[in-house]
Amino acid sequence: MFRSINRWFLVSINPYNMINEDILFSFGADLRTYDPDDFIFSEGEVPSFFFLISSGKVKLNNYNEGGKEFIQGIFSRGNGVGISSLFTEKSYPVNAVAVEESEVIRLPKAQYLQLLQENPDNYFTTIQSLSEHMHYKFLMAESIAFQNPAQKLLTLMNYLKDHHHDQSKYALQILLTRQQLASLTGLSVETVIRVIKNMEKEGILKIKNRKIFY
Repeated sequence: MFRSINRWFLVSINPYNMINEDILFSFGADLRTYDPDDFIFSEGEVPSFFFLISSGKVKLNNYNEGGKEFIQGIFSRGNGVGISSLFTEKSYPVNAVAVEESEVIRLPKAQYLQLLQENPDNYFTTIQSLSEHMHYKFLMAESIAFQNPAQKLLTLMNYLKDHHHDQSKYALQILLTRQQLASLTGLSVETVIRVIKNMEKEGILKIKNRKIFY
């Protein structure tokens, strides 16, 4: 279960161009620690808070009737989760679940909207974050609908590579498990393993100690 920690001041500045953590705490935010597999919010809940990841990783997912997981995205430090639902007055369409032990800043919705009104620059960073997420969703939606398994994995890895500082071959370590790759692309784990082995044979990627480099 999560552990709640109140903090009114942090010296760290968000390096991912979202919102300065100190500003969030000055508006009454608190910091909560979640263990792996803890739910931060659940599908169907009415949004009441703005959530910003301070450390760790959080995934947005859904489960079908058979219990199969589909991961909508995996987010790390500096990313907000569930932001769009704060502006729609609709319930969350996804779950937010901690992938590893994570610290998440939580600010009540009313205070978050007040923060945006009093700090207009943060509107721009919020729009940037939402736009980047929409870009990813459009890429993956097209990939899942029309592409073969290898192309689906390449679409995901190319997206990750585009945001990496080193564009040289094999410079990017894919920090996702085979299961996570499957859940992000709508493939089975067995298909992911088979396709990755074929991609290694073709020189598209390299595997070292079971780690994937692209």
